Amino acid sequence: MYTQKIINIFKNSKNAGGLHGANGVAKATDNSCGDIIKLYLKINDEGIIEDAKFKTFGCTASIASSSVVCDMIKGLSVDEAKDITTTDILDELGSLPAEKIHCAGLAEEVLHLAIEDYYKRLEKEKMDL
Repeated sequence: MYTQKIINIFKNSKNAGGLHGANGVAKATDNSCGDIIKLYLKINDEGIIEDAKFKTFGCTASIASSSVVCDMIKGLSVDEAKDITTTDILDELGSLPAEKIHCAGLAEEVLHLAIEDYYKRLEKEKMDL
């Protein structure tokens, strides 16, 4: 069902866990299967994503998608990360069974929500000054 690459990513998810000092955080749920991804971003003052971590309650495909998206965005600017799509995540994974493609979509969704949270926090900081 899963390729060896996906199994390796699942077994060695170095990006799993919370992230102290995260300034972009979001949670997304796939209501059809119940998978939940929480994504933590640490973005520096220049708008570069220094670190990304995830906590996922879900299947192998959701965990692999979460880990891959973290690897993909580290070192990117927020604007560059905003352009990442489900297709990009699927390309990085290599392939997913058709019935699991929605897992990569969930990873894209939570990424965009975490970036949105980052912008909201920036706006709040400006208003608090």
